[in-house]
Amino acid sequence: MNSLLSKVSIEMVEKILEIAYEWLVVVDNEGYIIYINVNYCRFLEVDRREAIGKHVTEVIENTRMHLVASSGKEEVADLQYIRGNYMIANRIPIVVEDQVIGALGTVIFRDTSEWMQMSTHVKNMMSKIQSYIQDINNGVKYTLEDILGGALPIQELKEKVKMIAPSDISVLIRGESGTGKELFAHSIHQLSERSQQPFIKVNCAAIPEHLLESELFGYEEGAFTGAKKGGKKGKFQLANGGTLFLDEIGDMPLNMQAKLLRTLQEGEVEPIGGTKTDSVDVRIIAATNRPLEKMMEEKRFREDLYYRINVVPFQIPPLRDRHADIQLLAQHFIEKSSSKSGKRMIGFEQDVLDLFCSYSWPGNIRELENVIEASTYLSNSKLITRESLPEYIQSTSIYKVGSKSLKEILEETEKKIVAQSLQQFSDKRSAAKALGISKSSMYEKLNKYDLL
Repeated sequence: MNSLLSKVSIEMVEKILEIAYEWLVVVDNEGYIIYINVNYCRFLEVDRREAIGKHVTEVIENTRMHLVASSGKEEVADLQYIRGNYMIANRIPIVVEDQVIGALGTVIFRDTSEWMQMSTHVKNMMSKIQSYIQDINNGVKYTLEDILGGALPIQELKEKVKMIAPSDISVLIRGESGTGKELFAHSIHQLSERSQQPFIKVNCAAIPEHLLESELFGYEEGAFTGAKKGGKKGKFQLANGGTLFLDEIGDMPLNMQAKLLRTLQEGEVEPIGGTKTDSVDVRIIAATNRPLEKMMEEKRFREDLYYRINVVPFQIPPLRDRHADIQLLAQHFIEKSSSKSGKRMIGFEQDVLDLFCSYSWPGNIRELENVIEASTYLSNSKLITRESLPEYIQSTSIYKVGSKSLKEILEETEKKIVAQSLQQFSDKRSAAKALGISKSSMYEKLNKYDLL
């Protein structure tokens, strides 16, 4: 009975080891294999019966098991190249009565991509549990959990973030103004292997052309009149080891595009007034709402730079194509606005939600948030009513099929959008640019709708 129990126990232990560890090996103090599990043998393409008794160096390439068994020093999370892949392995000495009698080796991740995927998953879970777990000094404000929406396109983009975040490939985020491009950029960095390194943002449209070079690449002391004593590091140097987010890259001047391309190709920057280059290791995430393909045809954006930054394209849908998310976003913003204003707001009247779903939202999520914040202060009840909305939103019609012809509906909508663009922008040229039309087309529409 005891011998049967002993046999069962040994079989159980071996079964447990097969289940608990994908790859496992045990060697004696001289490095000879005394146990190796079936999964490891399958990967190594060796017969288990032949492997046991051989020196570990004859069975596993680049192994250090015999060295650990000899030295008694453990090696944890070490990279080991086996059969064309880098594995992550642990090697632990087996000590009995203060004497090393062998070593235990386990392969935790079968290649580095498994580790990066697990790392991304863990970071994402940690952001759910502790939303505050961010290094405030690295420039990251948002995580994947800050991107709200249950619509399929948004869910697919969030999954795409998880897939590409561990790599260093460049990402180009496309989308209209206000769609949340920056949130995706922050999320990619936060889930990447560079998450503890700087996240530096540059708004290429906001920096004057004559200052953009010094902002990106820095300058040496005395480089020009007004240069700071000791010089100044550029955004590339500040982002070294981390991520550089080039927002509104479509507005970057052509001469700067050429210098940016050279920096990305060479991995080096030369500060203004400098005599030597600085090596930089930076991941690039770019964003734009401009039609880069059309700009390339017009020679306003470099084709080689486009293909350099557009390794993984992200296209964020406008809010008007996310009707299923409007109510979710609206509820989030009213809670945020209520907390900020101190007013107890609990929701919206139904006709307001209907209006939100029929409105075109040219300013996208940013506009929705601003509308709700303004309405919170203008509301006299716990519900946001149509009367508390900005006037240009109130005037939006909720069309029913058959009430008007398609032509009439389109013309009324166009008129309201053109009028709204004039309210949002200081001049007609800027309004035309925002609508993606020429100045002459803008004047034609203004004449057509008596908006001059």
